[in-house]
Amino acid sequence: MTVIDVFNHNVPAESDFGYSQAIKSGDLIHVSGQLSLDEAGAFLHANDFAAQLKQTYANMDKVLDHYGVTRKQIVSQVLYAVDLQQNAAAMLEGNLAYFGDHRPVSTVLGITELTFPGQAIEISFVVDTKLPA
Repeated sequence: MTVIDVFNHNVPAESDFGYSQAIKSGDLIHVSGQLSLDEAGAFLHANDFAAQLKQTYANMDKVLDHYGVTRKQIVSQVLYAVDLQQNAAAMLEGNLAYFGDHRPVSTVLGITELTFPGQAIEISFVVDTKLPA
């Protein structure tokens, strides 16, 4: 029997929309799109891609910390970016800084809009807990 471990940031959107931030099922952790939210669930840094990316990575780290895993165990990520060409350099720089020499598979999608006005980035990812930390 597979044990399912659910994690939430306990922000209003989770109950309003009906989703979890992450679910660990077996050895994998599937993580919903993380974005630039504060502890109360308020959106931060409208129209500031670099600041949003920094906060998004901080929120990703909260999920990793909950499960006791590290960035090196992230096996895939999907990045959704508004104005992809305009923000590409900042996204590449931020991604390299976040992962260092670790290279998960990545898909980058340029899109027209995200949930919040001024939101420029959202990242979902999968973690394999069996990989070395």
